[in-house]
Amino acid sequence: KMKKLIQQILKFGVVGFLCFFIDYGIMVALTELCGISSVISSGISFSVSVIVNYILSITVVFDADKEANKAKQFVIFLILSIIGLGINQVIMWGGTSWLDQYMERSYMLVKIAATAVVMVYNFITRKIFIEKKPENNG
Repeated sequence: KMKKLIQQILKFGVVGFLCFFIDYGIMVALTELCGISSVISSGISFSVSVIVNYILSITVVFDADKEANKAKQFVIFLILSIIGLGINQVIMWGGTSWLDQYMERSYMLVKIAATAVVMVYNFITRKIFIEKKPENNG
């Protein structure tokens, strides 16, 4: 049981790392190359990474319930992700509002902190809502 949890956390970490680079890369590209506000570009990049993360979460990371209604499962994942996006946006807004007075391009640093917080939230909520529940034979 513990071995499975550790394997899941490691897979989640790899998927999270990949999605972080997708998220971070799109955010920096939209902000630096397209001149879009970092809060807006962070929202867009986060949304793209959520779709990739969903696909990898149900196929690689979690023992997803194969009989689960996929539409319902995606809606739950989306709702959890929107809450995660809210957490991300609050940290991006608050962090950049505070740090911009001390350093240029603070959004790059703030995004790392936001990602760490949202990653913990994501693992816990996805484990609870996506993973197949063990059969109760008792």
